[in-house]
Amino acid sequence: MRWRIGEVTVTKIVELEAVGGSRFILPQATHEAVLPIAWLRPHFADAEGRLKMSVHALVVETPSRRVIVDTCIGNDKQQRAIPAWNGLRTAFLEDLAAAGYPRESIDTVLCTHLHVDHVGWNTMLVDGRWVPTFPSARYLMGRVEFEHWRAARETVAAAVFADSVAPVFDAGLVDLVDTDHQICDELSLMPTLGHTPGHVSLRIRSRGEEALITGDFLHHPCQLARLDWSSAVDHDPLRAAATRRQVFAGLAGTPTLVIGTHFAGATAGRVLRDGEAYRLSVG
Repeated sequence: MRWRIGEVTVTKIVELEAVGGSRFILPQATHEAVLPIAWLRPHFADAEGRLKMSVHALVVETPSRRVIVDTCIGNDKQQRAIPAWNGLRTAFLEDLAAAGYPRESIDTVLCTHLHVDHVGWNTMLVDGRWVPTFPSARYLMGRVEFEHWRAARETVAAAVFADSVAPVFDAGLVDLVDTDHQICDELSLMPTLGHTPGHVSLRIRSRGEEALITGDFLHHPCQLARLDWSSAVDHDPLRAAATRRQVFAGLAGTPTLVIGTHFAGATAGRVLRDGEAYRLSVG
């Protein structure tokens, strides 16, 4: 799946997709609560009210840069809170190359935040060691975000940092940046705090067209319709909810293409007002 924003191309590379099983992330999104939100079907929910979700990376190619945004879960990782994410053996790198982006050609890795399903392919296992997957790239991480997770002592968070973040930092490939950092003429970061302390989204502007890659300030389009539904893993739920309301209000009715980091199906659309809430139009 690919989108064009002016002179910028965005390509989706899927690692995993799932139907249902998302209640641990959005506990309020019961089948009964989701079914009345008719516009979620067929892309974002099935006929039974089960949410559809995706773990994928987005490659953003500008005239001067080749950026991969969030690097999914990764192969061979252990000590993950979700057992199904331990010891994955997916064809992610092969799929990336088949799309025209061999890992050696990536010059920038952007981590919107440092959760387990956004940093996994930062590294790969080679001869028993975690080494940078993208050896020609600079890895951009928020300064506040990095320091928060470097100080984490919880077992899973520490394991993720140790195998997917520390190796690229120790290799001298990490640039710690502010939450409004300008990457190049077409790409800039936008602070969308709450899900994590230093969470960012990626704003794309080119030839009068705009797009926003969300990261996890929202996990699923149902949160447009139900503004009070917060992720169970939000670091600061009140701040996260305020961020969503502010961003949705700014996007509503504009031509900005919103590309969801966990949105399945059509993956992208434009935000429209829908009574007191919002919806995502993919037409």
